[in-house]
Amino acid sequence: MPIRPAIKDIVPDAQSWRREIHQNPELLYDVEETAKFVADRLRAFGCDEVKTAIGRTGVVGVIEGAKGPSSRAIGLRADMDALPIEEETNLPYRSKTPGKMHACGHDGHTAMLLGAAQRLAQTRDFAGKAVVIFQPAEEGGAGAMAMIDDGLMDQFGIEEVYGMHNMPQLPVGSFRLRKGPLMAAADEITITVEGVGGHGAMPHHGVDPIVLGAHIVTALQTIVSRNVDPLDSCVVSITQFHAGTANNIIPQSAWLNGTVRTLKAATRDAVEKRIHEIAGGLAAAAGATARVEYRRSYPSTVNHARQTDFAAAVARKVAGEAHVDTDGAPVMGAEDFSFMLEARPGAFIFLGNGDSAKLHHPSYDFNDAALPYGISYWVELAETALAP
Repeated sequence: MPIRPAIKDIVPDAQSWRREIHQNPELLYDVEETAKFVADRLRAFGCDEVKTAIGRTGVVGVIEGAKGPSSRAIGLRADMDALPIEEETNLPYRSKTPGKMHACGHDGHTAMLLGAAQRLAQTRDFAGKAVVIFQPAEEGGAGAMAMIDDGLMDQFGIEEVYGMHNMPQLPVGSFRLRKGPLMAAADEITITVEGVGGHGAMPHHGVDPIVLGAHIVTALQTIVSRNVDPLDSCVVSITQFHAGTANNIIPQSAWLNGTVRTLKAATRDAVEKRIHEIAGGLAAAAGATARVEYRRSYPSTVNHARQTDFAAAVARKVAGEAHVDTDGAPVMGAEDFSFMLEARPGAFIFLGNGDSAKLHHPSYDFNDAALPYGISYWVELAETALAP
């Protein structure tokens, strides 16, 4: 359906909010000014309740419907934090803070949910509570878990929870989602190889940790090609390899670091086991040792079936059948909305950002043309889910 005139009227303000947030990026939990910006506007909209400092710097607004008493409550979530990246655009609203920028579109996510909150507070054309959630520290700080630990779901009686993220190269006005795993679990691996150092001209008197480390890097790639079902998805990437101080010295140790991405819990367990086996086995064969540290971070973002069908139906109302892909390929990036989906049933959806630079790129910018579609999605979702 066409974008409602009332939503179009909100878009100029949403664009202004988005660009102000873009100019003043803050990282992780240090989003005090952004959180104040959000809370001030939620109060101005007339939200029935505005709570701050949930998950350290998270903000929650509660909007009560006017269509009769109801105990139902749904959560709508946006993230607020930026990234430690130097912006490389010449936009008039580019970041004012050196080394920080909104390179993932969280400024747009926040502006869209603010726009939806304004509209929902104006109309209240639903029964129950629309709970708008503004989360810090999505970019590696597990802000979603911090908010949950502070009682987010129970304090506000949230029964279902929904999230949204922009996607470059997906056309503006389009949506993409799928049932089950939509985004990957993200884990970190560190392998410390201890050999026997010595003179580079006499390698037979030592145990070279660089050669062993290279064998480990190569062997780890066989996990994906030989241990994971070809119809499953997995990534094992060693992204750092540090060793040595001089051209004629075999070092005593080498240090490897990287990431593992998986969609299924069983695959995650199996990959962790194989990394220990491969690194330990190769080290033993070489007369060295290898210490593996495997740190689990965000779990896979898994959409619940019924809520995914519902979210897709709402997106179709906003964008039309032809512009909603319900079988999009999973993305091997990670998202801490996964913790919210472990706590409550819900669904995560991608919103088209058009032909923009990729996420986490210094030339990225959220596409303001997507604002009316995101605002419309949130309003339609709340009004439909909480229909009397």
